[in-house]
Amino acid sequence: MVSDTTRPNPTNRRFLEPLHGNPVWPPPIWLMRQAGRYLPEYRATREEAGSFLSLCYSPKMAAEVTLQPIRRYAFDAAILFADILIVPDALGQAVGFETGEGPRLDPITEEAGLKGLDPEATGEKFGLIFETVQRLRQDLPGETALIGFCGAPWTVATYMVGGQGSPDQAAARSWAYRDPSGFQKLIDLLVDVSVEYLSGQVKAGADALQIFDSWAGSLPDNEFGRWVIDPTRVMVERLKARHPGVPIIGFPRGAGGSTAEFVTATEVDGVSCDTAMPLCAMRELDELGVAVQGNLDPLLLVTGGEALDRRVDEILAAMKGRRFIFNLGHGITPPTPPENVTRMVERVRRSG
Repeated sequence: MVSDTTRPNPTNRRFLEPLHGNPVWPPPIWLMRQAGRYLPEYRATREEAGSFLSLCYSPKMAAEVTLQPIRRYAFDAAILFADILIVPDALGQAVGFETGEGPRLDPITEEAGLKGLDPEATGEKFGLIFETVQRLRQDLPGETALIGFCGAPWTVATYMVGGQGSPDQAAARSWAYRDPSGFQKLIDLLVDVSVEYLSGQVKAGADALQIFDSWAGSLPDNEFGRWVIDPTRVMVERLKARHPGVPIIGFPRGAGGSTAEFVTATEVDGVSCDTAMPLCAMRELDELGVAVQGNLDPLLLVTGGEALDRRVDEILAAMKGRRFIFNLGHGITPPTPPENVTRMVERVRRSG
């Protein structure tokens, strides 16, 4: 592993420049879920793996699918192929993935259920993820940044409590209302374990980190601070103390008008914006001194054509000269034609 004291300064990795306060144009580009089912080579590797979790825990295969979109599109950053539910799985909660239905977990709905989780047991499964990161750092082109990631405590907790994804995260919200001190213990556990998980990714070679809070928007404003802002703030503080210079991107999806407060309070280096975030609001976020990432609608990558071109041009015009990273407002979807991704990447890069 690369030690923190000898970590090289990757000055040729354009993706990192906006995160360090330096606008570059054309903007760096990568896509959330850029390694995925829209690529035939991914589908072949996934079939070979046998199950989704087997793919995540095979360093050779996980590195391969991470590299596939880099070979096709030469994105400025690769993001580690894994899943936000690696953390509860490593803690000992039963996690599985049903084809076409998403994740299934044995729900933990009260404080007593936390006794079945063991932070000391995470080493073996986390170690496989760290090995993937090491492989990637060796195999990626020198100019390509590597992003490590995890799910934010609130979002991961919603799956752990609900046992699956849900449209309103009602199970986790109900526990938080009914027994805030017990729910706080789950969040604190996830903060501690997630910091260790991300720190291990940095030590293995990740250049930057992203914290995905996919369900941040389900909380009312009086709960948003406690369950979204505070855990992320603590994570950022601890990670920066251990790894100064490694930038952190927050993605409080659906946060809307609370995004500026999130940025200011957590002191993230970058903020990823969902599709609903207006371009004028993205410019205002840049003025807070944070790099801004997003917010192209993933459906436009499915549609392609002039509609895609127009929106790409609008985003570029709005964000030119700012600390901007081109990305989607959420993950790329399986029906996306790969040639539409090529069209988008070429248009972004011609903008310079």
